[in-house]
Amino acid sequence: MIHPWHDVTPGIEGLPLPGHFRSVIEIPRGGNLKFEIDKGSGMLKVDRVLSSAVYYPANYGFIPQTLAEDDDPLDVLVYSTESIPPLTICDARAVGLMSMVDQGDPDHKIIAVMQQDPIYSEFQKASDFPRHIFKMLKRFFEDYKMLEGKDVMVDEVMPAEAAYAIIEDSLTRYFNARRTGSMKGLSR
Repeated sequence: MIHPWHDVTPGIEGLPLPGHFRSVIEIPRGGNLKFEIDKGSGMLKVDRVLSSAVYYPANYGFIPQTLAEDDDPLDVLVYSTESIPPLTICDARAVGLMSMVDQGDPDHKIIAVMQQDPIYSEFQKASDFPRHIFKMLKRFFEDYKMLEGKDVMVDEVMPAEAAYAIIEDSLTRYFNARRTGSMKGLSR
């Protein structure tokens, strides 16, 4: 069995990282169960049921072989017209970045579109989206965190160029952690 975080290559043949990458979906659009990758086994585990009447406004997952500042894979929200089942790999393209401060720590979310989607693939940058889409996204994170008693500040969506720097940093952090044997979920 492959480990979706460690064994899936983030790059897409013929397309440059960090703008284009593979994503592993954990939570389908419309879901209200918070799944996340179990670092040891590579399987999905239920983290919690959202404690509010909200649902994920986009497919939620991670970019493989990345390590974010919170010691988890780098989060990505993949917009597509359809819900993508958990543990599905899809090709995505960054269009923006939404940064949050969650319980005092930075928490970045890459905003992406699924390349195979005939509607969303036409969106080249975050400013191409209707503004209401990102108002809903921001409100989703504010509401569900607040109802869980967590302090969160959500910034406005920034351009794709801001996402590129975060992706590159997370790829480097993963490489360094794996190279030195400090990667969680891997045998030493």
